[in-house]
Amino acid sequence: MSRVPQSPSRRLLLAGALAAVSAAVTGCSLGSEAATSGGSKRLRIGYFAFPSGDLIVKNKKLLEKALPDYEITWIRFDSGASVNQAFIGKSLDIAALGSSPFARGVSGSSPIPYKVAWILDVAGENEALVVRKDTRISDVAGLKGRTIGTPFASTSHYSLLAALETAGLKASDVELVDLQPQAVLAAWQRGDIDAAYVWLPTLDELRKTGTQLTSSKEVGGAGKPTLDLAVVSDDLIAEDPQAIDAWRKAEAEALRLLTSDPDGSVKAVAAELGISAADAGAQLRQGVFLTPEQVASADWLGTDDSPGKLLGYVTDTGRFLAGQKQIDAAPSGDVVRKAFYLKGLSDAVK
Repeated sequence: MSRVPQSPSRRLLLAGALAAVSAAVTGCSLGSEAATSGGSKRLRIGYFAFPSGDLIVKNKKLLEKALPDYEITWIRFDSGASVNQAFIGKSLDIAALGSSPFARGVSGSSPIPYKVAWILDVAGENEALVVRKDTRISDVAGLKGRTIGTPFASTSHYSLLAALETAGLKASDVELVDLQPQAVLAAWQRGDIDAAYVWLPTLDELRKTGTQLTSSKEVGGAGKPTLDLAVVSDDLIAEDPQAIDAWRKAEAEALRLLTSDPDGSVKAVAAELGISAADAGAQLRQGVFLTPEQVASADWLGTDDSPGKLLGYVTDTGRFLAGQKQIDAAPSGDVVRKAFYLKGLSDAVK
């Protein structure tokens, strides 16, 4: 990755990003303190404002109905990096997390104490690389020497590095800027960046004045897929596996509703994102959603006795990140396997 000059505006952007992470972790820490007081059980769930089954579970209160004796707190995050920080601070029980930040989280000598337990979606056209139309750039190779914004340690960051490599470019051939989605949009509107790799809904705003060069669907089809996973803390696995079973069943119901009740699903996502039903429907169509049975199949998560292909995807992601000097060393397949929680998954999708 290229080193970004520390201009005053850049320092302000970095300070803002750090403040956002701090605020998110502090916010969940309050929930952590509350969870240890009183007699009621509580779950702290991290989610993204991104079209998925998670938003349907939240909007329709599927988990609250399944666990009426629990106090459930939903905490919004902007990127996987801040989710990882929150788990390190023991401020979350369950959370959405991209496959790239998950691979980072399980690498190193002190892996984050969580395990993947569900797949929310497979990245498709809902994450993409867009360049400003006024640059007249028409392919990824044309980005050499240009400034590109993306949230570091995210699936978009991983897919961007993969796209650059496929185009014959190194990270040092461009200027990478670490920006959260809203900061990406602001930098784009100011003309501070030439291109960005980011996800919905910010992505749709960039498309209005930009040209899409590639997407995570294309990058994945070329051998480097990314996914939105869901992870559970080691503490929750040890102390309350029944809550995980109930949560999985709620997520499975949401995936089924995407097919059986598309209009209701669109309304739920629109309400959670504060957008029109038309926009919500368009955003949902850009994602790739598995059936619950596919989630537990050999092609994806698999079973406790026989993990699926996701194990290889995450291991390959770790190797790629290590090769790009994004992490010190790639986690072994055995280390990644230990970061999978598959007990009870088959029953949850019945």
